[in-house]
Amino acid sequence: MEDNYPKAYKEVIEVLNYVPKESIDKLPQTMIDTFKAKMDNDYDFKIDINKSFEEQNLLEETKAIFANIFRDYWATAYQKERIEAKEKYDRQKIEDEKREQYNSDNIFKKKQTIKENSNIENYSEKLPIEVKKENFYQKILKFFKKFFHIS
Repeated sequence: MEDNYPKAYKEVIEVLNYVPKESIDKLPQTMIDTFKAKMDNDYDFKIDINKSFEEQNLLEETKAIFANIFRDYWATAYQKERIEAKEKYDRQKIEDEKREQYNSDNIFKKKQTIKENSNIENYSEKLPIEVKKENFYQKILKFFKKFFHIS
C-alpha cells in the first residue's frame, strides 16, 4: 500500500496558500510546520485557480485532512456538534451491521432463506437497490465551496 500522506501534506500546503489569513491563523503553527516538514517536495502539485475546490484533483488523504481541519478549527460550535453526531451515527451503524453480519444465529437463518428462495425470479426481486449517499468529505467540500463563494 502506497503512503500518500507526504503528497497529501504538499497538497494541503498548496491549498492553504489560497485560504484567507484569518482562517490559517486558527490553525496551530506546529501543524503547519509538520505538514511542511513531512511533505514530499518532489511531488509537483499546483492549484488550478480556474477550477472550484471540488474540481481540484486532490488525494483522498488530502480531503480527509481538510475534513479534520474544518471540524477541529474552522467549524462553528453547531457545525462541530452536527459533524460529531453524524460521525457517531456512522460508527454505530457500521458496528450494528457488523454485529448483524457476524451473528451466528443470523448466519443459519440466511442460509435457510436462500434455500427457500432458490427460484431465480424470487431471488432477483430481493436484491438490494443501490442508494448513493453523499460522503462526509463531499459535504465538507460543499461547505468550503459555499464558505469561499466558489461556484
